[in-house]
Amino acid sequence: MTALRIAMWSGPRNISTAMMRAFENRPDTEVWDEPFYGPYLHRTGLEHPGADEVIADQGSEWEPIAERCIGNAPGNKPVFYQKHMTMHMLPDMGREWIRHLTNCFLIRDPARVVASYSAVRENPTLEDLGFIQQAELFDYVIKVTGTLPMVIDSKDFLENPEAMLQVICQQLGIQYRTDMISWPAGQRESDGVWGKHWYDAVWKSTGFAPANEKPLSLSAKLEDIARQALPYYEMMYQHRITV
Repeated sequence: MTALRIAMWSGPRNISTAMMRAFENRPDTEVWDEPFYGPYLHRTGLEHPGADEVIADQGSEWEPIAERCIGNAPGNKPVFYQKHMTMHMLPDMGREWIRHLTNCFLIRDPARVVASYSAVRENPTLEDLGFIQQAELFDYVIKVTGTLPMVIDSKDFLENPEAMLQVICQQLGIQYRTDMISWPAGQRESDGVWGKHWYDAVWKSTGFAPANEKPLSLSAKLEDIARQALPYYEMMYQHRITV
């Protein structure tokens, strides 16, 4: 049986890891956390926390990872959920393999992303946040598949997680399970080796937290990054699913 291979394309500081938790709680699903992080760090030389450990764990070449993405799920489970970061798809990495996946896009208000990212890593750039790359991947999927991929806005999702999960599962052609809505706190073997640097909030969580609606205070530089990202977000936002 061919697995349903779900590629959830997100930028950083979204609900992507929590969404991975929801799918991992399904007994029919195997998850893979940011498989291209190693090649991304190797090619860019970016000084992310634990970069050498990530590269050693995942390798530096993208081709064998892409082959695994379009293969069967580990353990031959019927659902293979892949959490992908859009900025990890560098221009020299091929895209052809993506057509073999069921592609979904997880988006978030750029100002919220910038505020959250800048709290854990100084001086972010527009390229760090993946908005341009996400829009490019979105357009590519439409071009090669002839269909509009699912778009999920994190604020919409967090307003009613269970109803949104039901819609997501329906569109994916799988049955919604109530165990997707909550999970045990703590680290998981499926978490990338970078989890200790980025996943503190997720490790403490037992479900989806309400959306953060606190007023933002951004520097002029960060406001400019959010402004540049906004058209890419708005282009995808108009296609989001609703309940």
